[in-house]
Amino acid sequence: MTAIVRIALMAVLFFSVTRIAHAEYLIVSVSNHRVTVTPNYAGEELVLFGSVERNAKSLPEQTNYDIVVTVTGPRVDMVTRRKDRKLGIWVNTDSLEFAGVPTYLGIFSNRAIDAIAQPDGQRKQQLGLDNVVLPRRVGRNIVNVAAGDPFRVAFVRLREERDLYREQIGAVTFLTPTLFRTGIPLPAEVPIGTYNVDIKLLAGGQLVAKTETSFEIVKVGFEQFVANSARQHGFLYGLATALMALMTGWLGSVVFRRD
Repeated sequence: MTAIVRIALMAVLFFSVTRIAHAEYLIVSVSNHRVTVTPNYAGEELVLFGSVERNAKSLPEQTNYDIVVTVTGPRVDMVTRRKDRKLGIWVNTDSLEFAGVPTYLGIFSNRAIDAIAQPDGQRKQQLGLDNVVLPRRVGRNIVNVAAGDPFRVAFVRLREERDLYREQIGAVTFLTPTLFRTGIPLPAEVPIGTYNVDIKLLAGGQLVAKTETSFEIVKVGFEQFVANSARQHGFLYGLATALMALMTGWLGSVVFRRD
């Protein structure tokens, strides 16, 4: 048996097992796959619709399904600092660098995460803010920051205050036993980039099916021109900004000059 034939048979076996193990599958769609940010953008809410498709091997029709939707924005490195009061002055005394964490993180479920799965299942499937992996740099290594770590708690709290991190219980609504919807709120300062949407279907605390989709947030008009200029022509952008600042200062001195 040639290597190509063996690989083909293994692929057929893999997909056959996957199809049997996951009798249910999800079909989802987002109301808008491209959000444009204009000068007067004040935030908006996208709507995700989904359907649980079943076949002869699916769980019994009376099965109660759970849905957890996780939306992650572009990933960047961020630093959280701790300030202490010394000699009457607040100064930075310690810091923690997060590596490649989402700029936006939204978790939406039909009921409380603790009611959907046991702690082990929550951690395995990264259900809920406490179980999403937020890595940090330790020398050359990258490790997950524990849920109770003070820096992680402070980081998540600060992002929540800006509506950039959120966990909403009851945000997913089942319109029928197999048809569901949820809103995805986007704040006014929503980061630009591609957003991944991960949808998990669970039953009895076990993962039954999952799927993914995405949408994009882009700037248009003058804001997009400025952003592209700063990214693609950094030196010229900095030079133009410095000249504009000098011209503004000179014009101000002329206008408000006292003879």
